[in-house]
Amino acid sequence: MKTLYLVRHAKSSWKDEHLSDIDRPLNSRGKRDAPFMGKLLYKKGIDPDVLISSPARRARATAFAFAEALDYPKNRIKINPMVYEASVPDLFQVIEHWHDDLDAIMLFGHNFSYTEFANLYAKSPIDNVPTTGVVAIEFKVNRWKDVSAENGRIVFFEYPKKYL
Repeated sequence: MKTLYLVRHAKSSWKDEHLSDIDRPLNSRGKRDAPFMGKLLYKKGIDPDVLISSPARRARATAFAFAEALDYPKNRIKINPMVYEASVPDLFQVIEHWHDDLDAIMLFGHNFSYTEFANLYAKSPIDNVPTTGVVAIEFKVNRWKDVSAENGRIVFFEYPKKYL
């Protein structure tokens, strides 16, 4: 059994219009929501084997906040450039290359691909994975390269507005 936690980055700031998209930081709501959601997952007993982030500043900041809440060493967070602007097929390509000794992966990235990917496994359509939303998907496989649209199921879908 393999578990993928898709975490959409926390709310980002658009204050500085001169920053490139990849360099946008978290805004005050994002700085509140990321630690909150990390603590929520900690209370659920979530203990990922590895945290992998898009290189975008807002995704990395979200991953750092989750790492702190989950007692995961920040220096072990992996940055994967393919996650930034990834399509659903790109996400499958990223997933299939993970080591099979890792059973639980937390991936920090972006919409629209996260919502589209989650909907492959949703019983009821998810309109949008909101900022700092987390979708946990379990796959009945032993190897990451065997993950497909047919062998997973959503275990939970959490987001800040359910609680705040």
